[in-house]
Amino acid sequence: MTPRAAILIATYNAERDVADCLAAVAALSTRPLEVVWIDGGSTDRTAERVRAEAHRLAAAGIPFELVAEPENIGYAAAMNVGIRRTTAPWVLALNADARLAPDYVDRLLGRVEAHGDRAGAATGRLLRFATAGERDRLDACGMYLVRAWRHFDRGSDEPDHGQFQTPARVFGATGAASLFGRRALEDVAVGPGHYFDELFHSYREDAELAFRLQERGWDVLYEPAAQARHRRFNLPQRRSAMSDLVNFHTLKNRYLLRAYHQTAGNFWRTLPWTLPRDVLAFGYVLLRERSSLPAYAWLLRNRRDILLRRKKIQSARTHSLEPWFNAESFPV
Repeated sequence: MTPRAAILIATYNAERDVADCLAAVAALSTRPLEVVWIDGGSTDRTAERVRAEAHRLAAAGIPFELVAEPENIGYAAAMNVGIRRTTAPWVLALNADARLAPDYVDRLLGRVEAHGDRAGAATGRLLRFATAGERDRLDACGMYLVRAWRHFDRGSDEPDHGQFQTPARVFGATGAASLFGRRALEDVAVGPGHYFDELFHSYREDAELAFRLQERGWDVLYEPAAQARHRRFNLPQRRSAMSDLVNFHTLKNRYLLRAYHQTAGNFWRTLPWTLPRDVLAFGYVLLRERSSLPAYAWLLRNRRDILLRRKKIQSARTHSLEPWFNAESFPV
């Protein structure tokens, strides 16, 4: 029997999250289900822990596969490996540091099935992990886009007052715990079997996929009844505490995203917002974060591949992105 959904977990040095992550996946009410864990050459004991804890899934009757890559291939490539190794019509990209409620996937499947043929992805209401005595804060309730070509998670770090309780169409879905339709992924793929763009390696790859989905007329849905918790470390305000590799990819990918998707008209319409940000970013890197300077050289060195992918993406575009700039959501 074809599984209703596949859970794909990509990791690098995530040993401390393995047991709790697999326990939450085993408790999911969705059946039939399949799970693939892709570990990118972790230098801790992630793969060993996954093997030791896989009994949780076996006891729940869930088919499971561990793919242990010899090196850190990045989140995008790991997701592509998982998608190619599964058959379910829906795949859930899951971070190991996210904990799903037992009905999380069922709630998302219910939302996309009720929406119809143009449902391409769905995400739920994610909360941060709270310490004792601390008030709950939101992590992500879908993604939105602003004129400076920045993408944000709705409600990120806001105290939880019960906001964002209405289902909606949103611009994108965080890779921490979001459902993607295989038909939509095949439609927007940048190449055979390449659904997430591997030039991104890690970070912003979920946003870039959202651009392609929107440009092809696929709806991304937010379902507030689907609840999860997520421990998020990489945030703009924590940039100085993040690794050189993370900062390199986040800088490189912000320009890569625009190189793929920004039109000439949009370039001029958004220039008053993008130009100051670009100047400040370059100044910051030059003065405070010189380890990220190679990002500019990488973009120049890979310009041929970037332009080829831009041509493919732009030629396939059927819908404009303009309605999404500074619109947090639209009604379902």
